[in-house]
Amino acid sequence: MLCYKKVAKFKNAAPEARGIIQLQKRGNKKITEKIVLAYSGGLDTSVLIKWLQEKYNAEVITVTVNVGQPEDLKEIEEKALRLGVLKHYSIDAKEEFAADYVFPAIKANALYEGKYPISTSLSRPLIAAKMVEIAEKDGATALAHGCTGRGNDQVRFDISLGALAPDLKIIAPVREWGMTREEEIAYAKTKGIPVSTAAKKYSIDQSIWGRSIECGILEDASKEPPEDAFEWTVTPEKAPNTPEYVTIKFDGGVPVAVNGKKLKPLALIELLNETAGKHGVGRIDHIEDRLVGIKSRENYECPAATVILEAHKDLEKMVLTRHEVLFKQQIDAEWAFLAYAGLWMDPLREDLEAFINKTQENVCGEVRVKLYKGALQVVGRSSPMSLYDQNLVNYNIKTSFNQAHSKGFIELWGLQTRMSNVLKQKTKKQKKASGSKKP
Repeated sequence: MLCYKKVAKFKNAAPEARGIIQLQKRGNKKITEKIVLAYSGGLDTSVLIKWLQEKYNAEVITVTVNVGQPEDLKEIEEKALRLGVLKHYSIDAKEEFAADYVFPAIKANALYEGKYPISTSLSRPLIAAKMVEIAEKDGATALAHGCTGRGNDQVRFDISLGALAPDLKIIAPVREWGMTREEEIAYAKTKGIPVSTAAKKYSIDQSIWGRSIECGILEDASKEPPEDAFEWTVTPEKAPNTPEYVTIKFDGGVPVAVNGKKLKPLALIELLNETAGKHGVGRIDHIEDRLVGIKSRENYECPAATVILEAHKDLEKMVLTRHEVLFKQQIDAEWAFLAYAGLWMDPLREDLEAFINKTQENVCGEVRVKLYKGALQVVGRSSPMSLYDQNLVNYNIKTSFNQAHSKGFIELWGLQTRMSNVLKQKTKKQKKASGSKKP
């Protein structure tokens, strides 16, 4: 039976003196830490359970946050309990992820380096928030994750956890222990941790907004990814021979219906993942700059994200002024960078969203998209807030557009360009004349 004793919280107290100190003994050692671990059920985080218990004399509480990954949550829970965790929490956060993280990303046209819809990046602050909720509920003294020292996720977790729970220590065991894969497997076997003998060809991370595929042959940037790397999208050669048209309705900058059917955020994303994926739309292959300075070859499947973001950008061009569109591109790029770079909790993100949300008030209407053989094409759009006036661009009818005004506009628009070039030519002639007078 577990016995707990409450102690007072002191601002400058040592970490082990904060919160609740568990007095149950493991052998002859007092358990002085209670650690909340982000748990995936895989080898790394399973090994972490035992490693944390031994090194920190800790009770471990595991948390699995479902943002769309395919693993069986019940199996993950049972595995964690078999490994001796104090408690395990399975949290279905797909709806919350769609509404509170993905939809803001749509408003911001979030594409890191113009290619990646930050599908993995977006889920990390949500997972961190759930970990902190559990830590506060159960009186934990520390938070732990299984990120390596090579990737971006360590940055996202450390900063988010530190911002939300500054009084709790953050532990990143994989960064500390320096184990090779073989050493990790050997350690797991000594601790009775089940080890799969099937070698994984790829490292996969999945959410409702996208699927990332890494490792193996994909590390050779010159090689085309093999078909077995993909699950959500078919190869264009095997996609249907007939194009499919999809109409997406937007209201306030976010999608609310597909082909006339109103849908909640999660259902809408899942539908477009399936629809676009069967036409081979949404494969991304690019060289990405990680925060730690490494250039990496990244492969993603993001069918719904690819379609929705392209449709959203097209509708914005119809309802926003030129100046809004061009300035918003800079704001969008900064928003995407913050989310990618682990700075979701930074005040600048909310500052940028104040501008973004204001621009989205008029982003309503419908966009018609054609899906065919891996290609995506916007083929139609309409909006009650449209700044597009068919009469103004019609050459066959008289309109309020006075063409005579164009001459004066051109004169002023190009004034400084002409002045600069006149000066350049004058200077060139003077240099030439000066050179010809030399003895």
